[in-house]
Amino acid sequence: MFRYSLRGRGDPTEWRDAARAFMLAGIEPDIIDWRTMDDADGLFGFDDNRLPEPSPLCNKPIVSSAFVRLAEAVLCHSDPTRFALLYRMLFRISFGRRLLQDASDPDVVAANRMAKSVGRDYHKMTAFVRFKELPLPEGTVGRRRFIAWFEPDHFIVKRVAPFFQRRFTDMDWLILTPKGSASWDGEELRTTDDPAEKPDLRDETDELWRTYYASIFNPARLKVKMMTKEMPKKYWKNLPEAELIPSLIANAEASVLEMAAKQASEPLPFHHRIQEAAAKVPAAPRAASGTLEGLREEARSCTRCDIYCRATQTVFGEGPANAATMIIGEQPGDQEDLAGKPFVGPAGQLFNTTLKEVGIDRHSLYVTNAVKHFKYEPRGKRRIHQKPNMGEVRQCRWWLTREIELVKPKLVVAMGATALFALTDMRQKLEDVRSEPIAMEDGRTLFVTVHPSYLLRIPDEGRKREELLRFRDDMAAVQRLM
Repeated sequence: MFRYSLRGRGDPTEWRDAARAFMLAGIEPDIIDWRTMDDADGLFGFDDNRLPEPSPLCNKPIVSSAFVRLAEAVLCHSDPTRFALLYRMLFRISFGRRLLQDASDPDVVAANRMAKSVGRDYHKMTAFVRFKELPLPEGTVGRRRFIAWFEPDHFIVKRVAPFFQRRFTDMDWLILTPKGSASWDGEELRTTDDPAEKPDLRDETDELWRTYYASIFNPARLKVKMMTKEMPKKYWKNLPEAELIPSLIANAEASVLEMAAKQASEPLPFHHRIQEAAAKVPAAPRAASGTLEGLREEARSCTRCDIYCRATQTVFGEGPANAATMIIGEQPGDQEDLAGKPFVGPAGQLFNTTLKEVGIDRHSLYVTNAVKHFKYEPRGKRRIHQKPNMGEVRQCRWWLTREIELVKPKLVVAMGATALFALTDMRQKLEDVRSEPIAMEDGRTLFVTVHPSYLLRIPDEGRKREELLRFRDDMAAVQRLM
């Protein structure tokens, strides 16, 4: 009898590796006792928790992509029998049976039921997670931060985390659950299967949300069974409107009679109630004018040129308010437009790699663009970069000038012809001024180089290597000037 323990928190790799070893040894399903870390003996608590030696008579199991997808979903389920079920199916499939096509097979029925339950849990998490905003430390400039708590039935955090990354890529967030956590900081998606404790989540918008929910609640269309089916009571306790639901249900009949009596003789009552609740919410403190954060707030509503009409958001500069070196690019790209941060796409990754190679800490730089919105041409589902024209660059120069005045950098690095034009109004060849320090007014030094996106577009690999080395030499020169 083999006994084998797994963490059992939705990671398909641990089960796959163990199942492959048992299959290569020809071990039948009935003599394997699969356990999880929640068993009384704990993780790897058995003396014979080991993998058998492979048998020369057994071949490596070959399965379809459909079984792989089904197994990945089932392994997220919390049922402790899921490991044995999947191994039994894998063992049967190895004998040439087209098992998944038999929809009435008990194992297939059980596996599909578990996969469907995991899918429902996935949907519930995407529907019922409620974020609460966390204030930034005083004097800190950065993206907005949010936190949420959710209680899934299964181990789906790693599975559902990419959805929240795509949906809320423009903000930093943390989702805590008893079955793991996920976080996104604009650059890296992190997940863990360690259980988290429920935080105290309250903010001033809860009362406004309760007012809105009570106002849109329609007692004439109340269906309690459907309501509890689509939103089980386990989720109610984590929603701000939950405390209203019992009284709304209890008073539904009286509310219907009251609605019938009033007919349409008076205006809808919820408008003034929402206004009253909104008036009680304290206004967020505005950054002082004449500061970098104040300028960032102003730029969020910039309409100086037409680019803002199609862009997702303003992508303002980022870095220390007293940075000695300022890096200026052309405009945000597709990923920067979604993330709200400069230089995070492919060109930004090349830029970061080069900085590390020459010994420059990006966090010591103030990084921005000559144009603050993403200009693009839609092609199907893609957004193709379009170079801003001179009029648009001149309009956005107002913001760049204010940034330079507030940061007061000693060294300004212009990456590309657009950045050079924004700084100097010069329309000359980049090669004529590249790689040489240029004196500017107020004692600043200007250094000109190419934009990293130019290097990514070079088709010839030999020339690309030469240009990459030259760009690295430029950044090394910047490091010396710093």
